[in-house]
Amino acid sequence: HVQLVESGGGSVQAGESLTLSCAVFGDISAFYCMGWFRQVQGKEHEGVARIWTGTNTRYDDSMRGRSTISQDNAKNTLDLQINDLKPEDTAIYYCAAARRGSGRTCSDTDDYDLTGQGTQVTVS
Repeated sequence: HVQLVESGGGSVQAGESLTLSCAVFGDISAFYCMGWFRQVQGKEHEGVARIWTGTNTRYDDSMRGRSTISQDNAKNTLDLQINDLKPEDTAIYYCAAARRGSGRTCSDTDDYDLTGQGTQVTVS
């Protein structure tokens, strides 16, 4: 039973940086792709960044140029470094993954088959 558990959220001042981490309880190499998306209160899910086979990355408009996604197969983690945080970045950030053979391709926020419980980021 594979689980994704996010950590690293918190309350920060505008302009500061955070690194969110997603611990994979299971075999991270079993995933075809992984990603981060967020949900601002009252709004729909919004993509942040995605990574395929641990190397190919794509950033969504929401945080392009201010975020870096990285996957560490040795540590079984997926990280998201966010710089120059803004109040409008306040949201719950979710880690998600698509297992090989699941038919999911991480092309959109609903194109995963596993999602973590989320971690709150508040920027003031």
